[in-house]
Amino acid sequence: MEGPPPRIKPRSLDDYLEQLSRGVFQAGISWRVVEVKWAGIRAAFHRFRVERVARMSDREIDEVAQDERVIRSRPKIAAVVHNARTLLDLERAGGFKRHLGSFHEYEELATDLKKRFKFVGDSGAYHFLYTVSHPVPDWHDWAKAHGIMWGAKTKRPARSPGRSAPRGRKASRPSPRAPRPRSKTRQGTKSRARR
Repeated sequence: MEGPPPRIKPRSLDDYLEQLSRGVFQAGISWRVVEVKWAGIRAAFHRFRVERVARMSDREIDEVAQDERVIRSRPKIAAVVHNARTLLDLERAGGFKRHLGSFHEYEELATDLKKRFKFVGDSGAYHFLYTVSHPVPDWHDWAKAHGIMWGAKTKRPARSPGRSAPRGRKASRPSPRAPRPRSKTRQGTKSRARR
């Protein structure tokens, strides 16, 4: 993703589910792939209407997993349904926005989100809270604290022009061989002849 993601002011629980689901689908793959597939994902999940997604059955999850418009990871698709149900539970228990505001420290809130929601890790929690305009630490400070070096360029060793540099050889174990039959030595033959 080039630059920071756009921020929104969520108007409904549906907006929260959509932003949370972006991070779910991004886990382990490129943001570019998520962006290309997003219109299809949005359609497959009924425009992220929370109550409708929360009612999706195992059969519907299987159907979405076969849909070529989406990222066809059944665990991620099932995670979106689980997350919709969790959002509804929190909304009914006093309000999801109020729940987010009940934490005084970012790390406590991020830990809570990672426990409650599936496929939400450190970067997913940060991305979600950032995109829904919830207060988050400065990105550079947060990334440094979490050992994340996104976009950092690493130097590669120089290569000779025209040919690739020779690779170091790994110490190889001798391959197991069938035992060879022992040949009679001259010494052994002579000693028998002497007897």
